[in-house]
Amino acid sequence: MDLSLIETLRWEPETGFVRLERHLARLAHSADALGLPGAGKAGKALAAVPAGSETPLRIHLELFADGRIEVQTAACTPLAPDTTWRLKIAETRLASSDPLLRHKTSRRALYAAARAEFPASEADEVILLNERGELCEGTITSLFLDDGSGILKTPPLAAGLLAGVLRAELLESGKAVEAVLRLDDLSRSEIFVGNSLRGLIAAALV
Repeated sequence: MDLSLIETLRWEPETGFVRLERHLARLAHSADALGLPGAGKAGKALAAVPAGSETPLRIHLELFADGRIEVQTAACTPLAPDTTWRLKIAETRLASSDPLLRHKTSRRALYAAARAEFPASEADEVILLNERGELCEGTITSLFLDDGSGILKTPPLAAGLLAGVLRAELLESGKAVEAVLRLDDLSRSEIFVGNSLRGLIAAALV
């Protein structure tokens, strides 16, 4: 199989890995679904990460088809509290019937194509829709809308999107619910994007 599985985690000096168990569980689930061996070694591989940093770290873990695991570490600069990301809508479409979209894999061509539609100077994130015109996700984030009800709305997995770790946490805590969303919903709601590395980020369509 010519793909690998990826998990991107944040490590904090005072608390260690953020949402570690959720990341390991997603990796194991995806490895089982796609027939990749070696997911059980991920925890041990992460335990070997140097923990002497005084600043947050971005940890990139990749599980290859032969069961090999690679871990890369880089500095992770926190976003300013008042950060608002600029969003654009991609012409590139996702296929809701593609089961691979639910797993974080090395097959990133669609996301790369969507991101390439706009220069970095114009957009911090690009949102993709499916073949039915339903909102799905960003190239590196899950999408959330606040319509004033107090509970965030996020597209269902059936729309064709990644089972994000932060997304799963918000759903299980009752802070978010799944709902089919369309472009018109963006103008009626506060927009947030997010992932486990960065948390929730305020966003605006530009």
